[in-house]
Amino acid sequence: MIHPQAIIDPKAELDSSVQVGPFSVIEANVQIDAGTEIGSHVVIKGPTRIGKNNRISQFASLGENPQDKKYAGEPTLLEIGDDNEIREYCTMNRGTEQGGGITSIGNDNWIMAYTHFAHDCRVGNHTIFANGASLAGHVQIDDYVILGGFSLVHQFCSMGIYSFSGAGSVIFKDVPPYVTVWGNRAEAYGLNKEGLKRNGFSSEIIRNLYQAYKIIYKQGFTVEEALIELTKLAETCSEVNRFIEFLDKRSARGIVR
Repeated sequence: MIHPQAIIDPKAELDSSVQVGPFSVIEANVQIDAGTEIGSHVVIKGPTRIGKNNRISQFASLGENPQDKKYAGEPTLLEIGDDNEIREYCTMNRGTEQGGGITSIGNDNWIMAYTHFAHDCRVGNHTIFANGASLAGHVQIDDYVILGGFSLVHQFCSMGIYSFSGAGSVIFKDVPPYVTVWGNRAEAYGLNKEGLKRNGFSSEIIRNLYQAYKIIYKQGFTVEEALIELTKLAETCSEVNRFIEFLDKRSARGIVR
């Protein structure tokens, strides 16, 4: 299960079912749970915790020190959940003390080649990152988000559940739930209707969410005015509450327009 040319620190903790390919290096304070497969030439530095049934391809670098000049060697953490596909040359850095000390990735994420997750990022479940997508520090990505190839997300931005970025997007502000953005700088281009359909949203719910989108983007309301109108709409469509929660409590940088 562990290739004789892999280097495993005695202080690393690997389940007996973990597979490790040749020339991979797993350092101290790394924990890897059952069923995870690690390809060749992968480097994993601790403290890092990796869950069950992940597939990590060759040349990935996980748990390296954060790229932050304030970092002074504190024992921060990278935590990866279960059932993630992490492809070639992905890089994921640990957190910083100032950012809460942890970079976290949830479950069942599809993370393609050359993606980068910087320090203190929080990534949910069932996301897709196309090749070259990159997150700066302190970014939050909610469940079911899709980032097109070479999308870039600025520090401290959030992307709400079921949102979508087109290829090459440069995102400097927060992206509300369900919204499609594209461009440099990214602008809103409607709902992620295809993503919603694929995830089982009914035509009626999608119509209500589009009405919510128009309240935010098409009717000239301030955020405060939009929240009043969204609250009315949420009485007939509970999914609209995700817009309300994001605008009222989550968005600190303002939203993509």
